[in-house]
Amino acid sequence: MSRTYDASAIEVLTGLEPVRKRPGMYTDTTRPNHLAQEVIDNSVDEAIAGYAKSIDVVLYKDGSLAATDDGRGMPVDKHKGEGVSAVEVILTRLHAGGKFSNKSYSFSGGLHGVGVSVVNALSRKLEVFVKRGGKEYKMAFASGQKTAELKAIGSVGARTTGTTVHFWPEERFFDSPKFSVPKLKHVLRAKAVLCPGLKISFEDESDKKNNEAWHYEDGLRDYLLSELGKQELIPADPFVGRFKDNDGEIDWAVVWAPENNQPLMESYVNLIPTAQDGTHVNGFRQGLTDALRDFCEFRSLLPRGVQLAPEDVWGQTSYVLSYKMHDPQFSGQTKERLTSREAAAFVGTVTKDAFAQWLMQHVADAERIANLAIESAQARLRTSKKVERKKIGQGPVLPGKLADCLSNDLNMTELFPVEGDSAGGSAKQARDKDYQAIMPLRGKILNTWEVDSGEVLGSQEVHDIAVALGVDPGSGDISGLRYGKVCILAD
Repeated sequence: MSRTYDASAIEVLTGLEPVRKRPGMYTDTTRPNHLAQEVIDNSVDEAIAGYAKSIDVVLYKDGSLAATDDGRGMPVDKHKGEGVSAVEVILTRLHAGGKFSNKSYSFSGGLHGVGVSVVNALSRKLEVFVKRGGKEYKMAFASGQKTAELKAIGSVGARTTGTTVHFWPEERFFDSPKFSVPKLKHVLRAKAVLCPGLKISFEDESDKKNNEAWHYEDGLRDYLLSELGKQELIPADPFVGRFKDNDGEIDWAVVWAPENNQPLMESYVNLIPTAQDGTHVNGFRQGLTDALRDFCEFRSLLPRGVQLAPEDVWGQTSYVLSYKMHDPQFSGQTKERLTSREAAAFVGTVTKDAFAQWLMQHVADAERIANLAIESAQARLRTSKKVERKKIGQGPVLPGKLADCLSNDLNMTELFPVEGDSAGGSAKQARDKDYQAIMPLRGKILNTWEVDSGEVLGSQEVHDIAVALGVDPGSGDISGLRYGKVCILAD
């Protein structure tokens, strides 16, 4: 390592170099499945837009994979800003694509513009074929670098259009260079389920037993039932729904399975699987939970002292949720978690209204679902840790400004430290005193940036917070914790 540190030590990575330097920032490097998914997602976006009716995926004996669709085909004309063909721009420029606006695609998942260019960067070889304008074009790359210019290689019918991307993953970037066929087939089947009318086929040259094709006209219900198999379901026919307006489109199917310890929980945004859920799933869960709570209260089903928590409703739930929206925001390039804030409110409102109506129309099934949730809540209360609330002469004196809650259930209680007495007064008026405690703090309690730890711990406000929580600062012992959640409403 050189001791000299000047401008010459500063590297600027251009083109696809950042991807090859740090592939883990752009894709899942366990196996190349995510590369396949990026290519397939582009074809699916054409189907969502109404231009593609079929997608064919082939896994070759040499470990390469090709995906072919009958969409519009990548643009082959020259890009004015870059001075090269649009195909080359798409495959060699990060953050380049046709999905940043709604002009070419109403709903899509390729919002970062790095998907297929990452595939190119991490492939030792890639070939793209485009059928468009009565001609078939071909272009080739190796390790992200162009090896053959885009050129016409033949003629096709005037109405024949589509794109084929054939790539060979570069082994050194992955823990295993082999595709996981079961996972790949699961993704393909899910795409067919979520995009009614789309025909998808898969061919494995190494094992013909893996060959399969999927085509669903109304797939969510059938998919959920087939995945769960023969077991008791409530309701026997899943609660399914669909809603569409200018802001988005939601499709769902949901059942409760009392005996199932491995529920099916799948969510998608613009047909992209969100394995880590996100705001759309939060809204979905909240909407259905609120509707069931209202139903239980309306029919006086809740025993005294029992309130339903989301985990009571969702402990035995299996569902498939598909959400299409404009400009989705994900937590990373792998797009496993949706972070778009508006999704929670939109999905929650729609599903609450729909489920509330369904519950009133299917009272027998609704009461069985409610009983499952109530039994779960009662079991939770029996096993939950009890927290002793303030009693005269017992334990440390709690801060005088703390408006404590009444419940002893650590899973339900919440502490809200708020900034100032005025905000504290407003919070006290709005709180649920059974489960929510409010603790007003003095303005900005202490700027600790340039203060030693002794002065920090000597602060009365910090002391009061510690006493209210029941945990000493710096201690790893949380056995005295008095609240399940702490929601800070202060800077």
